[in-house]
Amino acid sequence: MKNKLFNVAILATLGLSTAQLQADESEVDIPDENTISAIAAENAANEPNPDWEDDMTRDPVDVEDFVETASAKGIAEIETARMALDEGTAQIHEFANRMIEDHTKANNELRDIARQQDLEVADDPTLMDMAKAMMLSIRNDESFDDAYIENQINAHEETIELFERASHSDNDAIRAFAREKLPILREHLQMANELEEQLGD
Repeated sequence: MKNKLFNVAILATLGLSTAQLQADESEVDIPDENTISAIAAENAANEPNPDWEDDMTRDPVDVEDFVETASAKGIAEIETARMALDEGTAQIHEFANRMIEDHTKANNELRDIARQQDLEVADDPTLMDMAKAMMLSIRNDESFDDAYIENQINAHEETIELFERASHSDNDAIRAFAREKLPILREHLQMANELEEQLGD
């Protein structure tokens, strides 16, 4: 008998709690579909752009060092692509032409930014020497196509890391330039990886 009374008391308490919860929920404003869509749109607008890394733990890049290093890397890309057109097979020519086009454009833009910002940049012979040092990984002990694509994968991984750091620069022009070019550099890397797989078949 006591157990029955105890159970009834519990049920009564639970019933009261449930009723109270239902009453509370009835007072809550439930947003309609338009409100939900507006909130979702606002949240999406505030999300970070996936085209660049937001890892703020990286060391900030020195602007002049970035301009110099990025310019040298661009020259290396152009020169190795020209080598690919001369020594490589037709399978990599389209990729090489794309490298010449994109990196020539990027270097010209970077040169204009440096001029507008009054930044000191290494002269052309010095940049060419730096570029040649970056090209040494193209070896003669394997097919040129394989060596070139391996070089491109390594070079673009390094360049992407450099541009990710520059994408957090305090210099507005450098930051905008780096963020604009990062998706293109990632596309280059993807193309190189795909070519590597095709050459391995």
